[in-house]
Amino acid sequence: MAKRALDPHTDAPERTLIERAYAQLRDDIVSGHLAPGEKLRVEHLKQHYGVGAGTLREAITRLASDALVVTEGQRGFRVAPMALCDMQDLTRLRIHIEIDALRQSMRHGDAAWRERLRTAYAELSRLEQPLQPEHARSWEALNIAFHEALLSGHDSPWTLRLLRTLSRQSERYRHYAIGLSDQRRDVHAEHQRIFDSAISGNELRAALALEEHIRTTAELVERALGGAAPEAAPPAA
Repeated sequence: MAKRALDPHTDAPERTLIERAYAQLRDDIVSGHLAPGEKLRVEHLKQHYGVGAGTLREAITRLASDALVVTEGQRGFRVAPMALCDMQDLTRLRIHIEIDALRQSMRHGDAAWRERLRTAYAELSRLEQPLQPEHARSWEALNIAFHEALLSGHDSPWTLRLLRTLSRQSERYRHYAIGLSDQRRDVHAEHQRIFDSAISGNELRAALALEEHIRTTAELVERALGGAAPEAAPPAA
């Protein structure tokens, strides 16, 4: 793994270094640079990221609260495994919560919501026609922005918190799915069906399109994990 120093300065606030270490560690876990089940050795990683042991432990503790890292008692930390039952549980929760949030957004979303959705969809469309593997990271950011815009018309703070948590947990599986070959799938067409239905106010069609979209990704990952899981350990949560 190539060194990813954070270039800390003597006057840099500790909180800033923790945030940056957290962001880069999380990025490396989601992208697979830190593999599922891999032991996180602080002495090695503090040199790799260019921060002190205390800063690194604080960042790892935050990742444990996100369920991206698991603790091993006195033995330290490991990257949370990717497991079929974990992904299936996430999928069930996402379908239930996201469809309810979509319905509420369509019922209560205003002109600002529709404009945000149009903008997010347009930016995503430009990148995924066709989607190239080298654009995976940029696509992931735009994909998250589109789904956040889609569900942002409701006014429940607790639902937003739950959605962000589920999105963080699902991100590793989505990233994994990008690398799986399925020439039959047209992700842009899926997004277009969701967008067209939502913006036209067809609640039933939008809900069905969103559920199909979530399930299609889950089924793609499920086929791969069912054959050979990246890590055979039990799920983190």
